[in-house]
Amino acid sequence: MIQPNPESPINYLPPLQDHYDVIVVGGGPAGSTTAALVAEYGHSVLLLERAQLPRFHVGESLIPETYWPLKRLGLIERLKQSAFPRKYSVQFVSDGVKESAPFYFELYNQHESSVTWQVDRGEFDQMLMDRAKELGTVAHTSAHVTEILFENEQAVGVKCRLLNEDGGRTEREIRCKVVVDATGQSAFISSRRGQRDADPMLKKGTIWTYWQGAHRDSGKDEGATLIMQTPGKKSWFWYIPLQDDVVSIGCTGSMNYMFGKDAGSVEAVYDRELARCPAMQKRLMNATRCTDFFTTKDFSYYSRDGAGHGWLLVGDAFGFIDPVYSSGVYLALKGGEFAADAIHDALERGDLSGPRLGQWQPLYKQGIENFRKLVYAFYAEDFSFGMFLKEHPQYKSNMVDILVGDVFKPGVGDIFDAMGSVEPAMEVPLNRHAMA
Repeated sequence: MIQPNPESPINYLPPLQDHYDVIVVGGGPAGSTTAALVAEYGHSVLLLERAQLPRFHVGESLIPETYWPLKRLGLIERLKQSAFPRKYSVQFVSDGVKESAPFYFELYNQHESSVTWQVDRGEFDQMLMDRAKELGTVAHTSAHVTEILFENEQAVGVKCRLLNEDGGRTEREIRCKVVVDATGQSAFISSRRGQRDADPMLKKGTIWTYWQGAHRDSGKDEGATLIMQTPGKKSWFWYIPLQDDVVSIGCTGSMNYMFGKDAGSVEAVYDRELARCPAMQKRLMNATRCTDFFTTKDFSYYSRDGAGHGWLLVGDAFGFIDPVYSSGVYLALKGGEFAADAIHDALERGDLSGPRLGQWQPLYKQGIENFRKLVYAFYAEDFSFGMFLKEHPQYKSNMVDILVGDVFKPGVGDIFDAMGSVEPAMEVPLNRHAMA
């Protein structure tokens, strides 16, 4: 991990003020990016993160377009100096055995942004928060926000419990002009207002763990992300190589299929799906599992209102899309960048209305929509990307643009007009006796 200089100002924590221009709740990629860039504009920013960093978090593969917000944050050189494996490509496997040729990003873009990284999220998130501090953000970890304060529908601050040096907690009420909800899938504001709409087509469950000594391809393919579908598209595995010879390997399928009452234990389900994926078995032949199993519910959703008077949502608090194309970190970084620019504009104009603070969200939601439609095609049992591109080769560049994250590019969504209505089967609600 890249360690900050112990004499650096980022380690000095000044006393908390009673008022800031902006309070960001949540210190993940979206929150830290928003805080860093708003502070760089010269506004006072307080960042409150509930966990103590570095924290454990799944989600390690960066797609090429993350380069640009990371460059704006001034972090590209730090990433180049890190021990994070370089990612040159992604490779797909169908029916558990049929391996495609690696998809090399540099074949479509000779810029250095075509080489990205497989990151440890604990270290990566710490790097982002450190950068926010360097740019002037005051950041507190182990800070539990208990309430967003509203007056006449305008957000005006937060109530929080802060950790003291003696291990106790201090209750504080801190005011601000703008509250940024970057609380991830907890989605503090929209959850409490009942404003989250789940995607009925994408109710998935995931089991993942970490392995040591798994087989890696040589040369540029050593750091490749692998996406392996099992027969009948019942589930899919990710294979993400990390540092220290560790690989993250997770399996995703419908909630009933993964966690239904007859599915068995978490380990039994994972082993069952491994048995259906010979390509993954081959890579694990001489590997040893080095952690316990973890589970998550990857429900895709949108928040109906992404901004209001004095508040806005960023990252997973705004919306979450299925992780198959590794879009999450990119959308968090890009959303944080969009949000920071909108906040600066709103503060400069003295207009803290929802339309002003959320002016970037229609474009952002369209980018998410481009990812979502490609995810639908991935899960649709009767759709083949190979067959589609044979019939419509003119749309290959559109697909490439979406895979690398260039989802805000004008016209990139034209591919879906040619695809027509491509949807996976509707997810059946999980049996109430199923595993949590």
